[in-house]
Amino acid sequence: MTLTVVAVIFGVFAIGLIILLIYKSTLTMHRDDQLFLDDASSHMHEEQTELLAKVNRLTIPMRAFSIGSGVFLLVLVAMLIYQKLNEIQ
Repeated sequence: MTLTVVAVIFGVFAIGLIILLIYKSTLTMHRDDQLFLDDASSHMHEEQTELLAKVNRLTIPMRAFSIGSGVFLLVLVAMLIYQKLNEIQ
């Protein structure tokens, strides 16, 4: 029962991380590496600033989901090893 709960929690963290990575990838696809800033392209500068703000806002949730999925993966593997060792004895 506990093993199933840990596996589900790990799955939630892993799926959340994958979704965040895909979203960040789609945001950075639209990012330009070079901008020519004059009065005619000032709207491009604003768009790039908004994109960078969105990407920067994803940093903390991505770290949380990465750490969460790593921790629950380690707990899941440790529980599986413990369970298998108890079956042998």
